[in-house]
Amino acid sequence: MIKAILVFNNHGKPRLSKFYQYFNEEMQQQIIKETFQLVSKRDDNVCNFLEGGSLIGGADYKLIYRHYATLYFVFCVDSSESELGILDLIQVFVETLDKCFENVCELDLIFHVDKVHYILNELVMGGMVLETNMTEIITRIDDQNKLEKQETWLRVTFGYSQSSKIHSKGEDFSQQRTSSKI
Repeated sequence: MIKAILVFNNHGKPRLSKFYQYFNEEMQQQIIKETFQLVSKRDDNVCNFLEGGSLIGGADYKLIYRHYATLYFVFCVDSSESELGILDLIQVFVETLDKCFENVCELDLIFHVDKVHYILNELVMGGMVLETNMTEIITRIDDQNKLEKQETWLRVTFGYSQSSKIHSKGEDFSQQRTSSKI
Protein backbone atom coordinates (compact mmCIF):
# COMPACT_ATOMS: atom_id res chain seq x y z
CA MET A 1 0.00 0.00 0.00
CA ILE A 2 1.16 3.52 -0.76
CA LYS A 3 1.62 5.55 2.43
CA ALA A 4 2.64 8.89 0.92
CA ILE A 5 3.45 10.59 -2.35
CA LEU A 6 5.93 13.45 -2.19
CA VAL A 7 7.22 15.75 -4.89
CA PHE A 8 9.91 18.27 -4.02
CA ASN A 9 12.48 20.27 -5.92
CA ASN A 10 16.28 20.04 -5.78
CA HIS A 11 16.31 22.43 -2.81
CA GLY A 12 13.85 20.39 -0.73
CA LYS A 13 10.82 22.66 -1.24
CA PRO A 14 7.69 20.49 -1.30
CA ARG A 15 5.62 20.92 -4.45
CA LEU A 16 3.10 18.16 -3.72
CA SER A 17 2.51 16.01 -0.69
CA LYS A 18 -0.25 13.49 -0.23
CA PHE A 19 -0.34 11.23 2.81
CA TYR A 20 -2.56 8.15 2.86
CA GLN A 21 -1.76 7.44 6.49
CA TYR A 22 -2.46 10.01 9.19
CA PHE A 23 0.46 12.08 10.42
CA ASN A 24 0.05 15.45 12.09
CA GLU A 25 1.33 18.43 10.13
CA GLU A 26 4.56 18.74 12.11
CA MET A 27 5.35 15.06 11.52
CA GLN A 28 4.55 15.44 7.80
CA GLN A 29 7.07 18.28 7.55
CA GLN A 30 9.70 16.16 9.31
CA ILE A 31 8.99 13.22 6.97
CA ILE A 32 9.36 15.47 3.92
CA LYS A 33 12.65 16.86 5.26
CA GLU A 34 14.04 13.42 6.14
CA THR A 35 12.95 11.95 2.80
CA PHE A 36 14.60 14.79 0.90
CA GLN A 37 17.84 14.29 2.86
CA LEU A 38 17.83 10.55 2.12
CA VAL A 39 17.02 10.86 -1.57
CA SER A 40 19.05 13.95 -2.51
CA LYS A 41 22.32 12.50 -1.15
CA ARG A 42 22.19 9.58 -3.56
CA ASP A 43 24.09 9.51 -6.85
CA ASP A 44 22.16 9.39 -10.11
CA ASN A 45 23.69 6.02 -11.01
CA VAL A 46 22.43 4.10 -7.95
CA CYS A 47 19.21 2.15 -7.41
CA ASN A 48 15.97 4.14 -7.05
CA PHE A 49 14.79 2.15 -4.01
CA LEU A 50 15.87 2.61 -0.43
CA GLU A 51 14.66 1.77 3.05
CA GLY A 52 12.12 4.18 4.47
CA GLY A 53 13.29 6.80 6.91
CA SER A 54 12.92 6.29 10.64
CA LEU A 55 9.91 8.62 10.78
CA ILE A 56 7.79 6.83 8.19
CA GLY A 57 8.35 3.28 9.37
CA GLY A 58 11.97 2.29 8.89
CA ALA A 59 12.74 -1.12 7.38
CA ASP A 60 9.05 -1.98 6.94
CA TYR A 61 8.70 0.76 4.32
CA LYS A 62 10.50 1.62 1.10
CA LEU A 63 11.11 4.91 -0.65
CA ILE A 64 10.87 4.56 -4.41
CA TYR A 65 11.78 7.66 -6.38
CA ARG A 66 12.62 9.15 -9.76
CA HIS A 67 14.50 12.37 -10.35
CA TYR A 68 13.30 14.40 -13.34
CA ALA A 69 15.01 17.71 -14.12
CA THR A 70 14.48 19.78 -10.93
CA LEU A 71 11.91 17.52 -9.24
CA TYR A 72 12.02 14.37 -7.15
CA PHE A 73 8.92 12.14 -7.26
CA VAL A 74 8.94 9.90 -4.18
CA PHE A 75 6.45 7.19 -3.27
CA CYS A 76 6.60 5.84 0.29
CA VAL A 77 5.23 2.30 0.23
CA ASP A 78 5.00 -0.75 2.47
CA SER A 79 6.83 -3.99 1.73
CA SER A 80 3.87 -5.51 -0.17
CA GLU A 81 4.30 -3.14 -3.14
CA SER A 82 6.38 -4.00 -6.18
CA GLU A 83 9.32 -1.65 -6.63
CA LEU A 84 9.20 -1.90 -10.41
CA GLY A 85 5.42 -1.44 -10.41
CA ILE A 86 5.78 1.78 -8.42
CA LEU A 87 8.56 3.03 -10.71
CA ASP A 88 6.20 2.41 -13.62
CA LEU A 89 3.43 4.27 -11.76
CA ILE A 90 5.74 7.26 -11.25
CA GLN A 91 6.51 7.17 -14.98
CA VAL A 92 2.77 7.13 -15.83
CA PHE A 93 2.14 10.03 -13.42
CA VAL A 94 4.92 12.16 -14.92
CA GLU A 95 3.94 11.36 -18.53
CA THR A 96 0.30 12.19 -17.75
CA LEU A 97 1.36 15.51 -16.22
CA ASP A 98 3.50 16.13 -19.27
CA LYS A 99 0.57 15.54 -21.65
CA CYS A 100 -1.86 17.63 -19.59
CA PHE A 101 0.46 20.61 -19.19
CA GLU A 102 2.34 20.25 -22.50
CA ASN A 103 5.87 19.83 -21.21
CA VAL A 104 5.29 20.02 -17.47
CA CYS A 105 7.59 22.06 -15.25
CA GLU A 106 7.82 22.89 -11.56
CA LEU A 107 5.68 26.02 -11.98
CA ASP A 108 2.79 23.91 -13.31
CA LEU A 109 2.76 21.99 -10.03
CA ILE A 110 2.65 25.27 -8.11
CA PHE A 111 0.03 27.15 -10.11
CA HIS A 112 -2.21 24.22 -11.06
CA VAL A 113 -2.18 22.27 -7.82
CA ASP A 114 -5.88 21.41 -8.15
CA LYS A 115 -5.35 19.76 -11.54
CA VAL A 116 -2.27 17.93 -10.30
CA HIS A 117 -4.27 16.53 -7.37
CA TYR A 118 -7.06 15.55 -9.76
CA ILE A 119 -4.58 13.65 -11.95
CA LEU A 120 -3.05 11.98 -8.90
CA ASN A 121 -6.52 10.98 -7.65
CA GLU A 122 -7.17 9.28 -10.99
CA LEU A 123 -4.04 7.18 -10.40
CA VAL A 124 -4.13 6.53 -6.64
CA MET A 125 -6.96 6.70 -4.13
CA GLY A 126 -6.64 5.84 -0.46
CA GLY A 127 -3.16 4.44 -1.02
CA MET A 128 -4.35 1.94 -3.64
CA VAL A 129 -3.54 2.11 -7.35
CA LEU A 130 -6.71 2.75 -9.37
CA GLU A 131 -5.58 3.21 -12.94
CA THR A 132 -2.32 2.91 -14.84
CA ASN A 133 -3.64 3.26 -18.39
CA MET A 134 -2.57 6.74 -19.44
CA THR A 135 -5.14 6.92 -22.25
CA GLU A 136 -7.96 6.27 -19.77
CA ILE A 137 -6.61 8.88 -17.36
CA ILE A 138 -6.28 11.49 -20.13
CA THR A 139 -9.86 10.75 -21.21
CA ARG A 140 -11.13 11.42 -17.66
CA ILE A 141 -9.14 14.65 -17.48
CA ASP A 142 -10.49 15.79 -20.86
CA ASP A 143 -14.03 15.03 -19.61
CA GLN A 144 -13.36 17.14 -16.52
CA ASN A 145 -11.99 20.00 -18.64
CA LYS A 146 -15.12 19.92 -20.83
CA LEU A 147 -17.33 20.14 -17.74
CA GLU A 148 -15.33 23.11 -16.45
CA LYS A 149 -15.66 24.88 -19.82
CA GLN A 150 -19.43 24.26 -19.86
CA GLU A 151 -19.72 25.63 -16.35
CA THR A 152 -17.75 28.73 -17.31
CA TRP A 153 -19.91 29.20 -20.41
CA LEU A 154 -23.08 28.97 -18.29
CA ARG A 155 -21.76 31.53 -15.84
CA VAL A 156 -20.83 33.95 -18.61
CA THR A 157 -24.01 33.38 -20.63
CA PHE A 158 -26.46 33.72 -17.78
CA GLY A 159 -24.41 36.18 -15.74
CA TYR A 160 -24.59 33.93 -12.70
CA SER A 161 -22.24 34.46 -9.84
CA GLN A 162 -22.74 33.92 -6.17
CA SER A 163 -21.82 37.50 -5.27
CA SER A 164 -24.27 39.06 -7.76
CA LYS A 165 -27.03 36.81 -6.46
CA ILE A 166 -26.43 37.97 -2.89
CA HIS A 167 -26.06 41.60 -3.99
CA SER A 168 -29.33 41.56 -5.96
CA LYS A 169 -31.16 40.16 -2.94
CA GLY A 170 -29.79 43.04 -0.88
CA GLU A 171 -31.05 45.57 -3.42
CA ASP A 172 -34.49 43.99 -3.48
CA PHE A 173 -34.63 44.13 0.31
CA SER A 174 -33.65 47.81 0.43
CA GLN A 175 -36.24 48.66 -2.24
CA GLN A 176 -38.91 46.85 -0.24
CA ARG A 177 -37.99 48.80 2.90
CA THR A 178 -38.17 52.14 1.08
CA SER A 179 -41.52 51.39 -0.50
CA SER A 180 -43.00 50.28 2.81
CA LYS A 181 -42.07 53.62 4.44
CA ILE A 182 -43.99 55.61 1.83
